[in-house]
Amino acid sequence: MTLNIIFLIFLSAIVGFIGSLTGLGGASALVPILVIFGIPIKEAIAAGMIAIIGSSSGSALSYVRQEIANVRIAMFLEIFTVIGGIAGATLTLIINPVYLYFFFAAFLCTSFIKPRLNYCPDYNTNKKRDFFSRWLKCEGVYYDKSQSRNIEYKAENALLGGFGMFIAGIAAGMLGIGAGAFKTTVFEKILKCPPKVSSATSNFIIGMTALGGASVYLFSGLLNVSLMAPIAIGTTVGAVIGGRVLSRIKDKYLKILFLVIVSAMIIQMIYKGIVSIWNP
Repeated sequence: MTLNIIFLIFLSAIVGFIGSLTGLGGASALVPILVIFGIPIKEAIAAGMIAIIGSSSGSALSYVRQEIANVRIAMFLEIFTVIGGIAGATLTLIINPVYLYFFFAAFLCTSFIKPRLNYCPDYNTNKKRDFFSRWLKCEGVYYDKSQSRNIEYKAENALLGGFGMFIAGIAAGMLGIGAGAFKTTVFEKILKCPPKVSSATSNFIIGMTALGGASVYLFSGLLNVSLMAPIAIGTTVGAVIGGRVLSRIKDKYLKILFLVIVSAMIIQMIYKGIVSIWNP
């Protein structure tokens, strides 16, 4: 089965839009879809890295302009996630593809660890934080249109967050996804950032992670040029649109969308893994 270029752009735009809103990075849904259309799993993963770069670049621009994404925190965490992305992509070149499906599902399950449904309006602004987080000035403020007020926050546990981002980078490089589900969880549960800051900054970081992983796939010859262009266009357009509407959506709806999409991906990856075992 072949993919029409126009359809692929349209499909990538939808994926980029959803990825921008949830912080997933877009390729989490795109890679399994490419496999359905007959693209080899490793080639689909390589193409997914291009989708991540497009969606991240498109949405990050809007988030930086609106001051939702925290560039200072992102720059620090990118050190860990880029190294992890390169290591993960290298592992994919030598690992049996069937294991990637189950690793994908297991990795996404971490998103459901103690989900935080009620958000405190005071994000550690009055709490004593660890020295390293204070030294890096991991803090910020943004205007939330849905609440019509400024939200101030101060992140904590910067070093532990860096380790979490390294693990996320390995998964991103191996699976051709943004690992936004895990990155967003690290932001919310370890660094204690507000949901919109978590999603926006996750998207900012995702692009750099993908760039590191994509370099490995480029030199391995797995990047399909015919897929790269329409995917890059579609995901960028979708991400730009998503970035513009993010601040208008209430946090609880973003959380619901996030959990629904992650659940669907877990089911799909387990199914594909089982099918791959039965029909090698």
